[in-house]
Parts: sequence; structure tokens; C-alpha cells
Amino acid sequence: MTHPLPLPLPPTADVSRETLDRIDTYLALLARWNTRINLVGPLPVAQWRQRHVEDSLQLLGLLPDDDLPLADLGSGAGLPGLILAACVTRPVHLVESDQRKSAFLREAAREMGLAHVTVHALRIEAAKLPPIGVVTARALAALKDLLPHAHRLLAPGGVALFPKGRNAEAELTEATPHWHMEVERFGSRTEAGATILRIRNLHPA
Repeated sequence: MTHPLPLPLPPTADVSRETLDRIDTYLALLARWNTRINLVGPLPVAQWRQRHVEDSLQLLGLLPDDDLPLADLGSGAGLPGLILAACVTRPVHLVESDQRKSAFLREAAREMGLAHVTVHALRIEAAKLPPIGVVTARALAALKDLLPHAHRLLAPGGVALFPKGRNAEAELTEATPHWHMEVERFGSRTEAGATILRIRNLHPA
């Protein structure tokens, strides 16, 4: 079976000096908290901006052109949710069941000056959210497990953005018998072989 080649990502939008300052605040806070709780893996701090921040910023050009809320599921260290929230004005909901990680997300949102961010310290299935325009999740679960959450939360016309590694096609093959969906693939700029899936018109098969 052949698979479509990933599309090139849209050009990365220039971010303001204020946004860069917010991201610097985030990284400083992440470095402090990561000594106490495991928010990100063992990658050296010097590589966080490329591996985590730039990886998250790739999603900016894939967001729909509306003001509907964004929900980041299993937000963990706020990747990509907090990084996107630093760049947009739409409401952002971070869903994270781990209480310590949720505490980090609240402090980070406060120190970054992101009043449009709401943290939900709940399991995803328990979160009561408004109709969502964009659902994101990074390194959380297989696609077959993410799609039911996206279907429940997305407003009509909403999209799901799921960064995936080299197993993206295998996950799509596993999920496809159970779902009708339009899928676009975008090649990652930060990880060779990784793919960002943009999914629309999601319905159970």
C-alpha cells in the first residue's frame, strides 16, 4: 500500500517580541519545575527550544482561521498548548489529570500573562468544555484512543492536530476501520520522519 507524501508545512509566522518573552518565561519556569517533577524527558535544557518549542510552533500555521477555543489533551508540560496560547488570543483549555502537572500549568499561565488559558485538572472524559475548534495532543496516546475524545469535543467544522512520529501511518491504518475522516499529513520540520496529522469531518464508521 502506498501512502500520500506529507505536505510541506505553511511558513512559520513571525512571533512578536512579547510572545518570545512569554516563551522565555515558560522555559525558565519549566527548568525549575522539571527538577522536582518529570515534565519533559532527559533531553538537555539547551535543546528544549528546538525539540519542544519549535515543535509546538509548527502547529500555528495549521490552525483554522476562527476564534473558537483550543483544547490541548493530556497537556503535561503545556506542549503544545501553552506555547500556542502564547501566540493566539482564542481561549485555550489545558486538560491534565496529574495534579502536580496541572499546578505547573496554572503557574506557567499566570507568569506568562495568559489570562485566556484555563487548566482542567481532570481526566479527559470528565472535562466539560465548550464546543472546541481545535483539539491537540502531543505524545499522549495512539490515534485510535485520541479520536473518540476529539469527536466528543470538536464543534462542527473543527479540526484535530496530532503530531505523530514514524508510526503515523500504522496508527491511521489501525483507526481507519472505525472512523470516517479527512486526513492531511504535514512533514515535521523538527524531527525527521515525523508527521503532523490534521483531521477534519470526523465521524464514527
